[in-house]
Amino acid sequence: GLTLREGMTFTIEPMINQGRAGVETGDDGWTVTTVDGKLSAQFEHTVAVTKTGVRVLTLRPEEKAAA
Repeated sequence: GLTLREGMTFTIEPMINQGRAGVETGDDGWTVTTVDGKLSAQFEHTVAVTKTGVRVLTLRPEEKAAA
C-alpha cells in the first residue's frame, strides 16, 4: 500500500447506509448514491501527516482526536 509521509493530507469519508452497503458513483465522478436507493449519511475529516504522527485538521471545538 501507500506509505504516508510527512506533509501529506487526506480525507477519511465514511458513509453509513440505511440499507445495503452497495454504492455507485454518478457520471460526474463525484456523486455517490446507494444502489438500493435507501438513505445514507456521510461525513469527513481532513488529516495531515506530521513528524510526530497525524493531526486532524477539521475537528470542531467540542471534538477530541482519538489517541
